Amino acid sequence: MVSRSYSNLLELASGESPSFERMSRRIPRIMTVAGIMSDLDDDRSESVCSDPSSSVQRERIIIVANQLPIRAQRKSDGKGWIFSWDENSLLLQLRDGLGDDEIEVIYVGCLKEEIHVNEQDEVSHILLETFKCVPTFLPPDLFSRYYHGFCKQQLWPLFHYMLPLSPDLGGRFNRSLWQAYVSVNKIFADRIMEVINPEDDFVWVHDYHLMVLPTFLRKRFNRVKLGFFLHSPFPSSEIYKTLPIREELLRALLNSDLIGFHTFDYARHFLSCCSRMLGLTYESKRGYIGLEYYGRTVSIKILPVGIHMDQLQSVLSLTETEAKVAELIKKFRNQGKIMLLGVDDMDIFKGISLKLLAMEQLLVQHPEWQGKVVLVQIANPARGRGRDVKEVQAETYSTVERINQTFGRPGYDPVVLIDEPLKFFERIAYYVVAECCLVTAVRDGMNLIPYEYIISRQGNDKLDNVLGLEPSSMKKSMLVVSEFIGCSPSLSGAIRVNPWNIDSVADAMDCALEMADQEKQLRHEKHYRYVSTHDVGYWARSFLQDLERTCREHVRRRCWGIGFGLSFRVVALDPNFKKLSMEHIVSAYKRTTTRAILLDYDGTLMPQGSIDKSPNSKTIDILNSLCRDKNNMVLLVSARSRSKLAEWFPPCEKLGIAAEHGYFLRLRRDVEWETCIPVADCSWKQIAEPVMKLYTETTDGSTIEDKETALVWCYEDADPDFGSCQAKELLDHLESVLTNEPVTVKSGQNLVEVKPQGVSKGVVAKRLLSTMQERGMSPDFVLCIGDDRSDEDMFEVISSSMTGPTIAPSAEVFACTVGKKPSKAKYYLDDTVEIVRLMQGLASVAEQMVTV
Repeated sequence: MVSRSYSNLLELASGESPSFERMSRRIPRIMTVAGIMSDLDDDRSESVCSDPSSSVQRERIIIVANQLPIRAQRKSDGKGWIFSWDENSLLLQLRDGLGDDEIEVIYVGCLKEEIHVNEQDEVSHILLETFKCVPTFLPPDLFSRYYHGFCKQQLWPLFHYMLPLSPDLGGRFNRSLWQAYVSVNKIFADRIMEVINPEDDFVWVHDYHLMVLPTFLRKRFNRVKLGFFLHSPFPSSEIYKTLPIREELLRALLNSDLIGFHTFDYARHFLSCCSRMLGLTYESKRGYIGLEYYGRTVSIKILPVGIHMDQLQSVLSLTETEAKVAELIKKFRNQGKIMLLGVDDMDIFKGISLKLLAMEQLLVQHPEWQGKVVLVQIANPARGRGRDVKEVQAETYSTVERINQTFGRPGYDPVVLIDEPLKFFERIAYYVVAECCLVTAVRDGMNLIPYEYIISRQGNDKLDNVLGLEPSSMKKSMLVVSEFIGCSPSLSGAIRVNPWNIDSVADAMDCALEMADQEKQLRHEKHYRYVSTHDVGYWARSFLQDLERTCREHVRRRCWGIGFGLSFRVVALDPNFKKLSMEHIVSAYKRTTTRAILLDYDGTLMPQGSIDKSPNSKTIDILNSLCRDKNNMVLLVSARSRSKLAEWFPPCEKLGIAAEHGYFLRLRRDVEWETCIPVADCSWKQIAEPVMKLYTETTDGSTIEDKETALVWCYEDADPDFGSCQAKELLDHLESVLTNEPVTVKSGQNLVEVKPQGVSKGVVAKRLLSTMQERGMSPDFVLCIGDDRSDEDMFEVISSSMTGPTIAPSAEVFACTVGKKPSKAKYYLDDTVEIVRLMQGLASVAEQMVTV
């Protein structure tokens, strides 16, 4: 079954793109009685590898989130709905930042209100035609298990570092809730399929509610241009790895082209999880961080979201705002009161009770502030529900009551709690009047409250007049912010605190109150400069620019999907890179007369994971069968020492062996070893070995291998993050102390190696081809197989020799790597099992040809 976007199967069969513009005008309603998926696998034919040619008049982006930026209200007669934009929604602000003239934006998401099945078609039509919104309708029971169940009781607490150590501390993993989560993500994918033009549209998915959606989209369209931004924290690997479906979520996110995070810490935790749980490595190229994942580069974006400057400034200009500011000045400043302000959701991670305790401590330690300082705490309704919310409310109310009873007096309450919803202009008015804003969340993804406060304190001429300020006077503001919120790194002038340290927060509040006006002005100016230039438009444009850059390679790559269910991923490789078939190479072998066969050992003939690395009898038999043909020159090229290789392969009389990356070479067992480069002076080992020993002692699980001409520091059994970090340090250290020595220092897979200059497997390949030419037997068949970075030198030499004299003009050349990955080889085989099977086939043909 193909995607419903392809309504005309004849168009699909002919390779022509369907008319997506026509289809986007008619959005059929998705079946709303959605069951739980018992099987996560769709029909494999749904994976569409589309033709890269397409045209579009205007760039379009599909923004996908749990909730649409829409407010819905029943008409007074109870028949039908009234819809309007939710001006406070980040998704709507994002569109304004991008600019309507340049990019068309379509939204896909749920409505806050439940829409009856009989009304869903009409609502879909109205929202698409009027707002360019595609609503996703979910049955109430499914939505509850997806949102209030898995999202809010399992993902959200874990991402905020709360482990379910007992049933009272967050929700234990529940597979039925996980299945509901996957089901909803699939319904979202179906909705997107109805409007997407997969070759041209960009898709931007938001937040943890839709973390497996990238897999469903990538499965339908291998080349979909897909970005994902996580607005919550991403926990450290120690926390994240407790999640039973940890790998499924990571692999789903890696089906995106670009993954965005607010801070480097969140990105670092994600990369660490990919390294520890999936064995992936990342690197930074020209400032961009990228993960190589099956031939695709998944880019990582680190940029905190900003605020909507125009919207905030327009609210500051409202007469209602001026009136509210005047009211608050009369209530607080004119009464000799200094206002401290907190604005938080009423949930367990916002640290409201810790802030109240710090206020209590301030009044105890600094009695001079009693009667002068008032903490206004605006408590927004919690987004989730459950016992933890009720406990936070109860603790907050009791703490406020205790503080006011202890320190209050007629006409003075040290804490004013506002737990009813405020209009936006009212909240802005509190920002304008507050001398200091306190954000003491114990964990928060971003939190834009400090940004809003800074812009509000900058104000405008009308507000300056209300506040009694000169128009040219410098503005001032003070921030006390938690170290554990996403905006903290960008606010270098704020007083950063550990919210759990009550004394420290109380001291920070006192410091903010006592600070000189000039210092407050300088800090405000610094913050305002950053916040005003890094607004929501800057954030959105920057993200889309990086997404576009990441997706440029799509049309140049050959893509196909592998894996089932949530293990699905796309392999993207060069169009000329293909799997080496047995029939093809056997046919070429039979047609040719002189053959050069170069084989790596570890990771090619022998699996990397094997503990016993010595060759088995099957490998010995294969090599001997190939060597019996006098027209074959078979060379085993390995990084291992010549003593070890000589010990392992004594039965192979005619096998050529190149040891230590080709420094030592012998073309038969009965000849002496020779060197491919002049004999090296190994006195440098006296310098390098003590350095390696130092890192071995400090890196548990690392070892040193001392070869005749090389030293290798291996950290395969060390902690992957620490080992990688130590390897980088060791590489720099060795390069520094060996600057004047005739050696090269290189890093490989879980190792750092020092070897003589000029030694490489490419030199061996060149030497073998030259030797064969000198003997008058230029090969017309060349097979070269390897698995890692060192083998790329062989592939390069083999490919470049095709136009030279060392290989016959019409030679059959096969450079083959192990696994589908970027390589200089033109062919690949999946693993060592396929390599051995191929070599077994060639050995069988060789035996037949020798006996004929």
